[in-house]
Amino acid sequence: MKKFLTLITLLFAFVLSGCSQQQGFVSQSNEDFAKTIRKKNVQLVDVRTPQEYATAHIPGAANIDVRAADFDTQAAKLNKKKPVAVYCKGGRRSKIAAKKLVEMGFTVYELDKGFDNWNGEKVSGNSAQ
Repeated sequence: MKKFLTLITLLFAFVLSGCSQQQGFVSQSNEDFAKTIRKKNVQLVDVRTPQEYATAHIPGAANIDVRAADFDTQAAKLNKKKPVAVYCKGGRRSKIAAKKLVEMGFTVYELDKGFDNWNGEKVSGNSAQ
């Protein structure tokens, strides 16, 4: 019975690791995302609406609304040689943006559970700070 449970556990872990690799980007906890965005070469992008961004955002974040018609055009201006870290309000839009960015050739990190769950520094206003 122990061997069977071990086999099932290993199989489950293998399936889960395959699923996370298929999405093409890394979903990160608050702590890991904070470490990622501290790196100098990371491009931080808030994919919420301009109104949401103006209310509060992570310092240094550019605002490229994933639901805007020109998202792909704006995202293409990012440097493909540098990783991109994305976030939204709750984690859904950032996953959509992350998938699009991966398809465009970017290395992408995504804040799992979004800005609502972010416990790091926040600023308000319309420009990246």
